[in-house]
Order: sequence, then structure tokens, then C-alpha cells
Amino acid sequence: MHEAVIVDAVRTPFGRRGGAYAGLRPDALLASSLSSLLERTSVDPSRLGDILTGCVSQAGEQSANVGRQAALLAGVPIEVPAVTLNRMCSSGQSTVHFAAQAVIAGDMDYAVACGVESMSRTPMFLDVTLGAGPFRDWSMLNADLLAAHELPPQAQSAELMAAKWGLTREELDDFAAQSHRKAMQHAASLSNPRETVPVHGLGLVTDEGVRGNVDRAKMASLVPVTHPDGVITAANSSQMTDGAASLLVGREDAVRADGMRARARFRARVVVGSDPRIQLDGVIPATRAALGKAGLSMSDLHWIEVNEAFACVPVGWARELAVDLVRVNPWGGAIAHGHPLGATGVGLVAKALAGLEATGGSLALVVFCAGHGLASATILERM
Repeated sequence: MHEAVIVDAVRTPFGRRGGAYAGLRPDALLASSLSSLLERTSVDPSRLGDILTGCVSQAGEQSANVGRQAALLAGVPIEVPAVTLNRMCSSGQSTVHFAAQAVIAGDMDYAVACGVESMSRTPMFLDVTLGAGPFRDWSMLNADLLAAHELPPQAQSAELMAAKWGLTREELDDFAAQSHRKAMQHAASLSNPRETVPVHGLGLVTDEGVRGNVDRAKMASLVPVTHPDGVITAANSSQMTDGAASLLVGREDAVRADGMRARARFRARVVVGSDPRIQLDGVIPATRAALGKAGLSMSDLHWIEVNEAFACVPVGWARELAVDLVRVNPWGGAIAHGHPLGATGVGLVAKALAGLEATGGSLALVVFCAGHGLASATILERM
């Protein structure tokens, strides 16, 4: 069996919905990320065995295998194949797992895992409001499925998770405010963050959604999303965002022979199913399964990324697993920098690698919840 390693990983700065990338097609956004990865690694593009792309809303400009379109735009040889897949919010992380598995199996020497989401330009998100629109239109789901399983909108599931762990509006808002503060402090401390690469031709160099001054009074005044007594608001939820990310996985001996240096190896790759009604708490069994596979405990980890789909996810996760929230998302999370659905999984792996290198740590956990009761987790070891 071969060992798969991560050669490099990059992400674009994440842009607000309707912001810096609103005029840019998603295939062009991803092509920029792919080009930056190939430039940084100097890998021969003809050696790539596959390009695996996460993208959740495969409609409009993101339909028709957006990964293949982006690869062609990036100048990847036509002989290199590409596929686009959807595992909801963990789509990007799934591409990392699948790329590693293909390399480990010996099917290819190199594979690219990448992801993209334009929440500015995709039909699903163009007319979203809190009270109507696609998030509350379940006509696309099978009636028999809805009869057998309650599948509420994610904001309702977030309320269920908050209630299950007894989370208050104040502590969720506290966590959200801290996410912005951490992200702003990180952005201010680095002139050139290792994991982010600007999009060609655009001036955005840092994540557009991060707020330098968090107005707690304004946060407290926001109306809850689902019902008047709820605790979930726009302020303690992830932002709708545009972005792309790309990562190169290679066979360790091939990477060494080709004169490149690997940044990390895989200690665990896990995907689980969980209750589709709560649908966000799968991060807990996914974490336990990943730690078990790696033969590690929580105290062994030096960097932890729990995707901030809603503040209740990392806060509930930390309460259940008895983890100090100071250790979680040290540079802020999706509440601050946004969550471009298909891209975030690859983007957080890039961020975790940069975090390990910046702090001298060795082991990182990246864990995601995903719609309809799914979750995935990765444990990486810095090389």
C-alpha cells in the first residue's frame, strides 16, 4: 500500500455574497485557485490522475461538471480527467479523502482535491430570504423520504442542537464575536498568509466578511431565524460566501523523487451518518471515530478546525467532548470568513496546515457537519 501525502494546499480569500467575486464565474474562480496550486508546486500537470471538485449547488454556471470546465480554463492538459461531487457542506473534504484513497490504492501518482461555490451567482442563492426561497422549498425532496424522516431546514436543526446542549443566545453570540476577533487578529498579523492566494486580476487579499469592529448590541437586536424565542440568528451563523480552494495529494515516494516536499500525511479519514433531523451533531461521532482510527486522544491535537456552519456546532461539540473552546478555530471560522459550501473543506485543510506550521504543532483535526445528517473528519500530521 502506498502512502498519500499533501504537497500543498491553497485557497482564495473568501468573498461576501454580492461582493468582490460577484462578477466572476465560478469556473473562473476555481481555475484561478488551480493555477495558483500548480504554480506553487511545480508539479507536471500531465502527471495528475484526476481532479476531484466539491460543489454543492450544481446549477446554472456550476452545472455541467464545473471542475472539468475550471481545469480546462486553467490550462490543465485535456487528457487529465475531472469530476464534480456533492456531499453537502463536507464536499470539499470528501474530495481530499477520495484523492488520498486513489493515491493509496495505486491508481495514480497525483490527484487534485478542490472545491468551489459562488453563492452570488448560483440560482439557489440569488433570491434567498429568511422567510421564503429555496431553503424553505422542500419540493425537490421525495415525499416518501419526508414521511419517513423529518428533514427540517438547517436553521431549525441548529435550534434543536442548541436546545439539546442547553446553549444560550448569549454564548452563541459570544462565540460568533470571538470568531471575528480571531480572524481579524490573524489577518492583521500576517502580510501574506500561507494558505491564501489572490484571484488573478482582483485585488482581494483577505477574507471579505471579517468584521474588525463587532457590534454586540446590533447582534443582540437581530431577530432569530426560525421563531421569536429562538437563539439562531444571521450573526451566529456562517456567512453566504464565494470562494475556491485547491490541494495536491501525491504518492510519497513520487513526491520525493520529483524533488517536491510534502507538508502533511493522513492519520485518519472518516465519514459518518447521523440523525437527519438534528443533522449538525455528526461532528461528535465523526471526531470520536477519527481519533479512534488514528489512535489519538483529544489532548494529542495541536490544531482544531470545527466548521462554523452555526455557532451551536462547535460550541455543542466542545461541550460534549469537554474541549476548551480556546483551542477551537484559532484563526476564526466560517462565521467570520464565510462558508463557500463546496470549497470550505479544502480551505480549512489549507488553514490547518498553515496553522500547524505557524505554531510548530504536529497534529490537526478538521471536522464538518453536512446536510441531511452527514459529517466527515480528517486528522493530519505535519511533516
